[in-house]
Amino acid sequence: MKRIFPTIALLFSLVSAHAQTNPAITSWLQNNIVTARHYVSGSSTVINDTDPVNCQLVQYNSTDVYVTTTGLPSYVTGPFLDGNPSLATNQNAIFKMPLNPIENTGNPENTTPGNIGVFINGVALFDYRDGVAWNNTTMALCGGPGNPPCPGGMDAIQDWNRDAIPAEMGGFDCAKAHPAMGNYHHHQNPSAFNLDLVVVSTICNLYNADGLYAIDSTEHSPLIGFAYDGFPIYGAYAYQNVDGTGAIVRMKSSYSLNTGTSRVLGPNVSNTYPLGYFREDYHYTANGNSAYLDEHNGRICVTPQYPDGIYCYFATIDSNWNSAYPYVVGPTFYGSIEAAKVASVPNGTVTYTPTVGVSNINLDDAQINVFPNPTSELIMIQLEGINKENLKVELFEISGKLVETTTLLQGSTIAYFDTKGLYCGQYFLRISNSDTVTTKKVVVTKD
Repeated sequence: MKRIFPTIALLFSLVSAHAQTNPAITSWLQNNIVTARHYVSGSSTVINDTDPVNCQLVQYNSTDVYVTTTGLPSYVTGPFLDGNPSLATNQNAIFKMPLNPIENTGNPENTTPGNIGVFINGVALFDYRDGVAWNNTTMALCGGPGNPPCPGGMDAIQDWNRDAIPAEMGGFDCAKAHPAMGNYHHHQNPSAFNLDLVVVSTICNLYNADGLYAIDSTEHSPLIGFAYDGFPIYGAYAYQNVDGTGAIVRMKSSYSLNTGTSRVLGPNVSNTYPLGYFREDYHYTANGNSAYLDEHNGRICVTPQYPDGIYCYFATIDSNWNSAYPYVVGPTFYGSIEAAKVASVPNGTVTYTPTVGVSNINLDDAQINVFPNPTSELIMIQLEGINKENLKVELFEISGKLVETTTLLQGSTIAYFDTKGLYCGQYFLRISNSDTVTTKKVVVTKD
């Protein structure tokens, strides 16, 4: 026993030390207090649910991290206005992710329908497709609700696979996501529609909500998730050079649309089936500029979380901040697929507990936007980047009297106050965590 104990102690020490630096362990948003919320069509009243949001438990050993999650975000989900009868429901999932992902040096593996990654709030990432394809025999769509099955099923190779982003736009909520039989997921950059430079959906006008993070073109985008090969996923902006130097620039997809009006063994290009409606409408062209990504939608580079460099995927957007194919990962993986949903966690794992009492956000340096200002009906408080903790937000009269308190939740970007019942005049907002406080002035007017 005397010879074995030091070995076990040393192993535990090494594994624990690894946890303090490996983003695959430390990046998950953990919560067991805040519960989910959703909207239903026809009502702007938020419905409170009973299941907790984000991730509930993070455990690890020397090779893998195990993330227990409901798959529900802290931002309000729904409604889904394309007739989708599903709501976001508790997935009771445990995801096993590798701590040391490896490049696949053989033939790259295609992304598949369903989960291909997990965001740091435990919400699923799907690839570009929506489960609908073109059947060359019947010359009609197949798969998905209301269509006959595809030959061989959707796991079989199809010639023309429908792109979820244009095809299901009307069914995404404000956070650009929707559920598949309860499994709430993003196919694309998880930032709210109404935060884009050119807004392509009006859903946020009807139902206030937000997303996982707010895009900031002046800062390196946050780490927002991990693909099923274990490699990290970032937002749209990064250092221009792969060594971590240069300006902050938008990471660009190297895929572009084909030209012409016909498709081989597919429907002709039309208003019903425009270019971009199918994944096969895109082609890849390698680009030597380091700001352009490879065929998997990533590159090897230095990031704030990986100062020695690692392969990274990026949630690509265009110059208007609208989602750009292949959106996040794909159509193939860079690494070997190691992740999976598992039924249980093996013995010998260590539970990771985030450091208590140490703020993740210095509010003196944080980019906090207050809008509209002046306002007459609603004041929004938006934090750019990832919000890793619950922030207390208080609204005061100029005299110092407290009017109302709310919370900007971990894993969301926006909190708001209804100002319709307030008198005209100056007010101020106080945003605080356990370490820092910042204030913002706001003016309430009436038409």
